[in-house]
Formats: sequence, structure tokens, C-alpha cells
Amino acid sequence: MTKLIECIPNFSEGQRHEVIEGLAIVAKSVPGVTLLDYSADASHNRSVFTLVGDPEGIKTVAVELAKYAAEYIDLTEHEGEHPRMGAVDVIPFVPVKNATMEECIEIAKEVGERIFAEAGIPVYLYEEACTKETRRNLASVRKGQFEGMAKKMAKAEWAPDFGEPKPHPTAGVVAVGARMPLIAFNVNLSTSDVEIAGKIAKIIRGSSGGLQYCKAIGIMIEDRDMAQVSMNLTNYEGTPIYRVVELIKAEAKRYGVTVVGTELIGLAPAKALIDSAEYYLQLEDFDYTKQVLENHLIG
Repeated sequence: MTKLIECIPNFSEGQRHEVIEGLAIVAKSVPGVTLLDYSADASHNRSVFTLVGDPEGIKTVAVELAKYAAEYIDLTEHEGEHPRMGAVDVIPFVPVKNATMEECIEIAKEVGERIFAEAGIPVYLYEEACTKETRRNLASVRKGQFEGMAKKMAKAEWAPDFGEPKPHPTAGVVAVGARMPLIAFNVNLSTSDVEIAGKIAKIIRGSSGGLQYCKAIGIMIEDRDMAQVSMNLTNYEGTPIYRVVELIKAEAKRYGVTVVGTELIGLAPAKALIDSAEYYLQLEDFDYTKQVLENHLIG
């Protein structure tokens, strides 16, 4: 049986077209790997790639992309709205077909070791691959960002899993891990007041007592003069997209603000989107497995 692993590397580059296209060329060059999608956001100054492939191919492409990022992305010259600590900021592996989480954990460890050996970037293992519970949450690992990472890594408890206890001078550090599917989802607000977005993010994120599987921050989209609630939804069944949107609408109303649009970054499971359609259409007795045409065509 063919095993398929998904890999979703995030790069700290969303403005230089030539670098993003260079990453795409690397992503397409490895046998056994398919580049499903890639997108860039200039305000975030970040790009997200979605690849799927067999275990050997997916390991190779992750390392080659990290090497390219280390060569062409310099964080000493990087500015953007999205928090970051590395040229390639995070590399998660997700089991897709005939693969287990345990296999993805082993892939994360092998890739992490190779990235330091071949690209010179120190590596932290996170989520299911973490070696310490304090490193499970990506936000905890990334805290301090690139500018504060040298001081952080000097502390014994923050020595990297692979590499020396100091960041690469221009490429920083990278988090490599294994996790279940995650949805990167943003909600744009009818205000340029980023404090409002930050207050809403605090209300809805799980770490502040909000929605259990929601990570959220408030940021400013400079080119649109618009505040945004930027999120990662780590379990779309436990915290569906529509519930997040409705809670943000309710909180925004307190400030006389409305939701003017939403953004899906990268790919999402079909069921996550169909669940929202079911909610907003108020479908009765809907059966996802039987009433979605594509389920019969690809089944």
C-alpha cells in the first residue's frame, strides 16, 4: 500500500516573487512528491506550501526546501505582520493515507537532524514529535521570535533538539513536528484598529479560555489598512469554522465593527467547509457521506 504524508512548510517570505517561485521549483523537483498548493501574503511576509508524497520523497523535499530558504531568506532584513523565528519557520508532517502519527514523528526527527546537518539551522521538535511538553505548542517555541532567540537559546531549558544553542545568523531556527490536519483561517474586520482585533483574538483563543482548538492573534494588514484576526484551527470538528466566525461577529459587534471577509490559507479538508455550508444553509437531516456527489465519484 502506498503511504502518503502531507508536509506544510511555512516560509518567512511573501514579497519577493523570485524567491517564492524558487521554492516552488525545489518543491516540484523531488520524485514521489506533489506540490498541491502554495500561496504568499505580502503583509504577513510569509508563504505556505502544501505538499504530499511518499515518506522518502517528503523527507527529501523538506530538507531541500530548508536549504534553499537558508540561502535566500535573510531574517535580519525581514519585516512582516506574522510572528516568525526562522527563514523556514515551521515544517509539520501530517499522516494522510496508510500512514500513522508514529511514522510522522519519526520522519520529523530524521528531517530535523538532517536540516541541521545540511543547512546549519537549529531545530526544535514540536506538537506530537516534541521531546518536552513545554515545546508542544508552537507559540511557546516561537516566543521571542528571531530577534530574541539567541538570548532564549542560551538557557539550558531551551537548547534545541538538533544543533548548537544559538540561531543561524540569518535563517534563525525552525520547528519541525507531526500533527493532525490544521486549518489556517483569517477573519478581516471593518476597522484599522488592531487593538480591537487583538481583544477579539484573546476572547476566542483556547489559551485564554475561549474555543478549545483555536489559536488566534490580532494583526494589521497594512496594504489594506485593515485589522485581522489570524487563526490556526487545530481540530475542525471540535471547533468548526462557522463557530469561530459567529463568535468573532458577536465580539466585533461590541465595538461597532463587522466582518468584511475571511481567508483560507492553503488547503482544508472538504468536510470542514461542508460543515459550514450545512450550518449556514440550515440543512436538515444532511448526510455528508451520501449527499456529496464527489464522495461517490472518488470513493
